[in-house]
Amino acid sequence: SRNMKIGELANLSDVPVKSIRYYEAEGILASPQRLENGYRDYSKTAVAELIFLRQSRQFGFTLHECRQLLQLWRDPNRRSAEVHQLVIQRQRQVEEQIKDLTSMHGLLSNLLSHCAADESPDCAIIDSLAEKNHE
Repeated sequence: SRNMKIGELANLSDVPVKSIRYYEAEGILASPQRLENGYRDYSKTAVAELIFLRQSRQFGFTLHECRQLLQLWRDPNRRSAEVHQLVIQRQRQVEEQIKDLTSMHGLLSNLLSHCAADESPDCAIIDSLAEKNHE
C-alpha cells in the first residue's frame, strides 16, 4: 500500500489536521503506523472513518457519541437498535435546543419592541439588560 501522510488524509476526508491529531489523542481514531522516517502512514480505513466522524459531527453528535457511533459502525455484529437510541437522544436534544432558541427569540423580540432606535441615548434595551431581576 502506498503511504498516506496526514495532509493527504486531511484533504481526502475534509477534516483538518488539527482535528485528526485530536481524534488520535482521544483514542477515537487509531494511531497510524509510523514509517522509518517518522511520518505517520495512514490507510484508506482512516479516510472512511474520518468521513464518518465528520458527518456525525455535522448532526451535532458529541465526541462521546461519535466514539460510540464509530464503534458501532466498526462492529459487524452491532444492533441497529443501539444506533437508533443514539439518534433518538440527539433528536430530543435538538428539540430542547429549538425550544430554548424559540424562547430566546421571543425575549429578543420583546427587547426590540421597546427600543426607539433613534438618535437619543435613552435605550430600553440597555436599561433592560441592566435590570437586576431580568429573567
